Amino acid sequence: MSAATTTRADLGLLVIRLAAGVTFAAHGAQKVFVSGVGAVTEGFAGMGLPMAGVIATLVSFGELLGGIALLAGFLTRIAGAGLTIIMLGAIVHVHLKNGFFASDGGIEFVLVLAACASGIALAGPGRFSVDRWRGLDGA
Repeated sequence: MSAATTTRADLGLLVIRLAAGVTFAAHGAQKVFVSGVGAVTEGFAGMGLPMAGVIATLVSFGELLGGIALLAGFLTRIAGAGLTIIMLGAIVHVHLKNGFFASDGGIEFVLVLAACASGIALAGPGRFSVDRWRGLDGA
């Protein structure tokens, strides 16, 4: 692979990491600092999710901290895998019953976030990341 191709791939991963990271961090911050984990817990309990308090805490802080990790490219594969699991849970337990389109509360938006997170988990963070700088990405 040429240096130009490698640079383009690394820049592509950076763009995806930044867009997904901002989105996840913003949604997590909204759950933690605006709605509050208590309100998220009530919402999850209302959906019939077991252990709503535990799940709400994991989802809220997982999105916030996982999003920040993607932005920095730190522990990127772990963050991507965790965020993928959160999004798959959201698809199954919240959005699937509403169909595909996000305008109807469907899976469209959450599916794209799951794809970004899983792609990052599989591909790694790329050259422009803390993981690469620290030698943690296996490259």
